[in-house]
Amino acid sequence: MAIAKAERLMNLALCLLGTRRPLSKRELRGSIEAYLEAGSDESFNRMFERDKDDLRELGLIIETVENLDGDTGYLARRDSNRLPPITLDAEEAAALGLAAKVWQQARLAGAASGALQKLRAAGMPEAEDAYEVHSALEPRIPVHEAAFEPLMLACRDRRPVTFDYRKANAARPEQRQVEPWTLECWRGHWYLAGWDRDRGAERVFRLSRIAGRVRSRAGAYTAQVPDVVTVRETVESWAGETATRTARIRLRAGSGYPLRSRAISVRELGDGWDELEIPYGHGLDAWLVEFGPDVVVKEPADLRADVMDRLRAVAKD
Repeated sequence: MAIAKAERLMNLALCLLGTRRPLSKRELRGSIEAYLEAGSDESFNRMFERDKDDLRELGLIIETVENLDGDTGYLARRDSNRLPPITLDAEEAAALGLAAKVWQQARLAGAASGALQKLRAAGMPEAEDAYEVHSALEPRIPVHEAAFEPLMLACRDRRPVTFDYRKANAARPEQRQVEPWTLECWRGHWYLAGWDRDRGAERVFRLSRIAGRVRSRAGAYTAQVPDVVTVRETVESWAGETATRTARIRLRAGSGYPLRSRAISVRELGDGWDELEIPYGHGLDAWLVEFGPDVVVKEPADLRADVMDRLRAVAKD
């Protein structure tokens, strides 16, 4: 449905930009296949008015002209809709090159590379990447989940979705109806923040726990989309960034370096084990489970119970 609408908007924009004289509704309807398939004049008029408003919101300047017979025509003059030339200095070009490298392991790699080639063809300077000269590290955002692309498009187009989601302590996935807000990457994992229609509240979903296909649904959002900064803070809180207390764990020596980097204190216990005190917030139980037998939770008791529940759910499979 979203692809059909995008194609219809593109065809309308091309018609309005390619004409030398104003085109009437009748002429536009006869030139665009989607309008020909409209069941009635009323249906076509509603579709055309929505499309015209959408194009104007996207920045296309559409003129309305009335001829001597009183008929209304529409056109988009090229000189009024021509973008200014793109000019970038060496530092801006280097920043764009760095941004494109971020997506080299994601499905956006082709689009990022193509965009850079077009900018270079338009005269973007072949600047030496200042970031690459001084560092052997390169940014990467790994995206392996099949759910990433459909959810990214749903966030962009503001389209509700449904998908099967398995919580870490659940044996089977269950269907969720979600109004997606944004995707955030935290500690190498992708999370979706949105409004869960069934629960009537905001929720955060880890993409690696989405099973099967993500399906788009028609209709408008029922909940207001919050500011992007607020959403990012929500993801960090759900993923375990916001710590309210500390936990005491045993960690096998020579393992769990991400945990060690966050530790407030580390004490050697001998026999190949260390004791760590780490910040404890929402989501820590899911993170500890990933380290398997290399981690033993000592305190608090509720964290230990949550980790045990997650391990039992995994063992049932």
